[in-house]
Amino acid sequence: MKKSTRNLFRNWHRDVGYFYVGLIIAFSISGIALNHRTSFDPQEYTVKTEAIQLPVLEGKELNDDFFREASKQFTEETYRGFRKRGNSIRLYYKDAFASVDPKTGKGEIEFVRTIPVLGQMTILHKTTNVWWIWFSDIFGVAMLVIAISGMFISKGKYSFKQRGWWLATIGLVFPFIFLFLIR
Repeated sequence: MKKSTRNLFRNWHRDVGYFYVGLIIAFSISGIALNHRTSFDPQEYTVKTEAIQLPVLEGKELNDDFFREASKQFTEETYRGFRKRGNSIRLYYKDAFASVDPKTGKGEIEFVRTIPVLGQMTILHKTTNVWWIWFSDIFGVAMLVIAISGMFISKGKYSFKQRGWWLATIGLVFPFIFLFLIR
C-alpha cells in the first residue's frame, strides 16, 4: 500500500478517534456498569421507601385515571403509568415507583434519584430521541471507520495482512461463542 494511502487512513483513524473519544469513554463506562445491573442499579439509587395502602384492587377496573387519583393519597410525584407484573401492580412516577398487591391493596413506594454522571451516561444506551438515534448511527459508522482505517496503519510483520487478520478473526468469533453458550 502506498505511503500516502496509509497516511490518509492514519489521519482518519486519529481524527475520528479524537472527535468521539468522549463518547467512547462514556459508552464504555456505562456499558460496563449496565453489564452488572443485576448487582447494582447503575442509573438510580433509593432515597427512601414507604409503605402504602390502596383499596383492594381485584375486580376493579384498573386504568390511569384510577391510579392517578389514588396516588394523591401517598405522593406528590407525577404519575406516569402502571403495569401488571405477575401477582402485583407496578406504578410509575417521575422519581419513584410503587408495587401493590391487588388482593390486599398493600404496597411500597420507593423514591429514587439519578446517580450523578453514571446515571446520565446509562440513559444514553436507552434513549429513543430521534436526534440521539441519528448521532448514535453516525457514531456506529465512525467506529467502522476507526476499525477499518486501523487495519491499514501498520506495515511489515505487524500489518493486518501478516498478523492482524487472525486477531480480528478471533475477536469476531469470540462474541458468537458467548451467544451460543448463554442460550
